[in-house]
Amino acid sequence: MNITDVGHLTSDADEGDDKLEKGAKEKGMSVYELARFFEDYFFKSTAAVNIQRPNIVARATEHIEEQIKLIRCLEKEGFTYISDQAIYFDTGKLADYGKLTGQKVEEKVVGARGEVVTDSQKRNPADFALWFFATGRFENHVMKWPSPWGEGFPGWHIECSAMSMEYLGNTLDIHTGGEDNISPHHVNEMAQSEAATGKAFVRFWVHHRFLMVNGEKMSKSKKNFYTIDDIINKGFDPLALRYLFLTGHYRDPLNFTWESLGAAQNALNNLREEIRGFEPMIGASEGANIESDPFWQRFLEAANNDLNTPQALAVLHEMLRSDTTTSRKSLIILKMDKILGLGLEKYLGKPLEIPSDVKKLIDQREKIRKTGDFKKSDKLRHEIKKLGYEIKDTPTGPRLKKA
Repeated sequence: MNITDVGHLTSDADEGDDKLEKGAKEKGMSVYELARFFEDYFFKSTAAVNIQRPNIVARATEHIEEQIKLIRCLEKEGFTYISDQAIYFDTGKLADYGKLTGQKVEEKVVGARGEVVTDSQKRNPADFALWFFATGRFENHVMKWPSPWGEGFPGWHIECSAMSMEYLGNTLDIHTGGEDNISPHHVNEMAQSEAATGKAFVRFWVHHRFLMVNGEKMSKSKKNFYTIDDIINKGFDPLALRYLFLTGHYRDPLNFTWESLGAAQNALNNLREEIRGFEPMIGASEGANIESDPFWQRFLEAANNDLNTPQALAVLHEMLRSDTTTSRKSLIILKMDKILGLGLEKYLGKPLEIPSDVKKLIDQREKIRKTGDFKKSDKLRHEIKKLGYEIKDTPTGPRLKKA
């Protein structure tokens, strides 16, 4: 995974400070301190929703040599030219530039993400900077390094190609990103990589759609931008957010509301409480053919079908409603959760520890309920809820869960 801690310009035409330097000034921190602050917060947030930390975390500032090496390679292959303010990638030299979107150089719409032509020496509006010189409007740029072309800093595309190919080779199996990364970032990343190596850069591109908030794009200016801390401070389990995300397909927009998060929290709570009573252990004979189990096969088919997590969740709940033994369900759940990542093992076969005073009220209520005095039993239900527990009456007896 790459960490962009340099090159925070939204386009070649950005004026003044990049985003990182501007933020550092506002907070009274160095750019490196601010970058590490957000990096730490990012990994704290991903850990809260059970996202595993990548095996390799590469920072752009620690791979300047690799970026310079890639630019020199492009220079040698004839894909660059130099203006007074930058080294540019010449998109006109690459016949299939823009193939990721199907948009040709001459069809390139300038203006997306602030792409306007301010450098009169650019040959094509779509040409993008590989290296900025620390002169002119970037004379006071804090983050800068020596290079064969003079002191400066990398553009906002080159780092991704340089670092990914450094650790994963010239061709990546899967490259992910948001739909807003497709153009121009991934288009340019693909162009510079394939121009340098002559090989396909990515076998499979996986782009997720936007997360909406109350039907609108999430934005700080609209004050509808939330963090994991906001989720926790409102009393939600971060894994409820993960459950909510799993209910939607990554290629469909997902609308976040506090109500939808509440529904996800309830669904997750119910799932946890249901599996508490399952038998966690299973005999070798019963588990031997689990790979061929119909529920597991259907779950795997859904997961392998372009990560169809909504369908995978549906199979999980269908399995829970089936007459499959609880010990077998336990094993299937553990396998499913290696993909879902909901931390279900923590609850599987582990009954809720009920305080003695709550147990006493439950027993008392059950006796009263059997006499038909539902008014008094409802009163005890409310007393139990005040102690932090909710009770549900079932044909097999009362079931308890934390409120």
